[in-house]
Amino acid sequence: MQNDIEKLSDEAIVERVRKSDQEFYSVIMKRYQDRLMRYAGGLIKDKDKATDIVQSSFIKAFINLNGFDTNKKFSSWIYRIVHNETMNLIDKNQKEAVFPDGFDVESGEDIEKDFEKKEIKEKIEKCLADMPVLYSEPLSLYYLDEKSYEEISDILQIPMGTVATRISRAKLLMKKLCQKN
Repeated sequence: MQNDIEKLSDEAIVERVRKSDQEFYSVIMKRYQDRLMRYAGGLIKDKDKATDIVQSSFIKAFINLNGFDTNKKFSSWIYRIVHNETMNLIDKNQKEAVFPDGFDVESGEDIEKDFEKKEIKEKIEKCLADMPVLYSEPLSLYYLDEKSYEEISDILQIPMGTVATRISRAKLLMKKLCQKN
């Protein structure tokens, strides 16, 4: 049964939630909880606020589930809700969003390799923290969340050409920031 659930698309789960089984929404929440926490945390750089944002986004998504077009990707839709919630909080607090404290680094038996990864991670974090959210957000979505340009375009509600431009500029900016540091 669990294996069958994992094979269902997000859109199929949404249909099931809308038609017969609202409890099934928990499957969507489990699928997206960690990814959305990392995404929101990367924008707001506050774990507690990110938790609040993700929870309120899940609630908003559930309330507006009938408005979701199952011909489109659910992931883009839920990321967009989190994006909007985060930007609203940033505007409300008039703070600049920066990248999260760290990337998940696998621990292993090779201590030297782990140390090198940690060192690289710290350098990348510093570079990303110095980068405006305008560039760090699409870069994070592309590389960390493995979103396509089309999905990033849907999430940020900007043309795909703008996505490509921002990612390209973000790479150049990151290179300059990292070389400077």
